[in-house]
Amino acid sequence: MPYTREMLDAGVAVDQGLRFEAVYREHGDHLWRGVFLFCGDREIASDAVAEAFAQAIRRGERVESALAWITRAAYRIAAGELKARRRAGDAFVDRAYEMTEPASELVAALAKLSPKQRAAAVLHFRDNYTLAEVADIIGSTTAAVGVHLYRARRRLRELLGEDDD
Repeated sequence: MPYTREMLDAGVAVDQGLRFEAVYREHGDHLWRGVFLFCGDREIASDAVAEAFAQAIRRGERVESALAWITRAAYRIAAGELKARRRAGDAFVDRAYEMTEPASELVAALAKLSPKQRAAAVLHFRDNYTLAEVADIIGSTTAAVGVHLYRARRRLRELLGEDDD
């Protein structure tokens, strides 16, 4: 039986696998696109999202807010993989994924931001998370997220040649 968001929010007793399946069906694609914008690599995005869901399923009832927990885990897993690749000297960014010209320019510009600026920008501007929620997801403070967003906007305007008007 498919569970609705209302049932899950109301605390209806559900099989944990079904609970996470409902979150995946409703938010999986959107989450993948956000992680892809963050890391610029579809393989990392796919692995990070899959691993985040797998970890959530293993934790079961200990995961209270499934979407928030999975989002935080997916971004952290992707960030860890990017860090490992940088240490190994592999700066590969997947250019094979077909995107329209403006989207590919945005992905290239985002890649030039720091990881925390990039995550803050994607989570706040694209996914409409509050500063406090972004801080929780990326493991930072609300004030630091504000600084990351300010710097990200300034740098993106510079890279994309956009005015803020």
